[in-house]
Amino acid sequence: MSQQGCPVTERHRRKTHRPEDRPEPALEVVDGIWQVRDLAVARQVLRNREALQGGFNAEQLAMNGMRPPILYADGTTHRKQRAAIARYFAPRTVDTNYHELMDRYATQLVDDFRREGRTDLAQLSLLYSVMVAAQVVGLTDSPTDQMSRRLERFFQIPALKETAEAGERRSLVEEAKLRALTLRGQLPLLSFHLRDVRPAIKARKAKRQDDVISHLLDEGYSQLEILIECVTYAAAGMVTTREYIGMAVWHLLEDDELRERYLSADKPGRYEVLHEILRLEPIVGHLLRRTTTPIEVEFDGQTRTIPSGALVDIHIRSVNAQRAVVGESPLDLCPGRELPPKVGDEVMSFGDGPHKCPGNSLAIQEADVLLQKLLALPVRLASRPRIGWDEMIKGYEVRSIELELADTR
Repeated sequence: MSQQGCPVTERHRRKTHRPEDRPEPALEVVDGIWQVRDLAVARQVLRNREALQGGFNAEQLAMNGMRPPILYADGTTHRKQRAAIARYFAPRTVDTNYHELMDRYATQLVDDFRREGRTDLAQLSLLYSVMVAAQVVGLTDSPTDQMSRRLERFFQIPALKETAEAGERRSLVEEAKLRALTLRGQLPLLSFHLRDVRPAIKARKAKRQDDVISHLLDEGYSQLEILIECVTYAAAGMVTTREYIGMAVWHLLEDDELRERYLSADKPGRYEVLHEILRLEPIVGHLLRRTTTPIEVEFDGQTRTIPSGALVDIHIRSVNAQRAVVGESPLDLCPGRELPPKVGDEVMSFGDGPHKCPGNSLAIQEADVLLQKLLALPVRLASRPRIGWDEMIKGYEVRSIELELADTR
């Protein structure tokens, strides 16, 4: 479908906005940090194996001799990890191993909503995301609803941030607050380990299964290393999928024509809509990389050299709205955009290069299964959704998204 049939109305515009969301300059250096808003440059950096993970507090992470989780690993270690877990997220594996599971969980949750007549979508989608991801990871030996609450409490703890400048002194009050936050973060993490991770490890030591935890045991990972991996998968797979589902429902419920188009389409047509929503509203707003050697990038007909040791900030939200790539009305929701060859419908929302999200097929199919069932009901928004922000990833959080069944009498 071409953009000629694109619905261009106010409600179809991007719902989230940050001050740094702008198309220009496409490449600049601010306070020593290279700011990238150009797709071609972003790809060159992300695909360069000498550019290391710099986001998600990677540079503040002290592993103390432990193996880094897959999100933070680089080089040979990361390549081996990715190759080993790729089979769990391959499209064919998702179709074969998890589709029926998704369908059963989605039916269960939507039936509960139908009986109650009202639901908090943020809670429903989190529980659903945890149910699905838990099967892939192997966290299946504790009640899923309780595990989802434990994870939510953990991720609600404010991130501990480094002081702005090296050598800056904290006051006693500030130090006390940081210590309190650390303790608050440790208690939910300990609960997650004791009630969810450790029972799963015990079960898989007795009998291996086809999941990530079993693989980690085969590789000789310690309980602490497995715990850290599970937290990483929870953040990358469970929490982000929850936010995406909330945003997709918000867009689809505010336009009957778009909703009908989605529900009446075949699988490729539905995915076209879902990918365009993700392009417009990427979950992770920025990706950071630290160069270890000079990197030459082609930009605007010239060669620019990013020096060794530089921090590169890739603005995913701006890259996804680059007019030269996505065409006219880049901030409008237009399924079926005509994109350049080898550019996916979601553009850069799943990242690129060695650290590209391995769970992209799982996330889209997971959302599609739930949305088909949920939106087939006479459902409507009972409250105006509220947007919050996770400053670590510059990603949005959709809250206060209450759904209710319309009175069809």
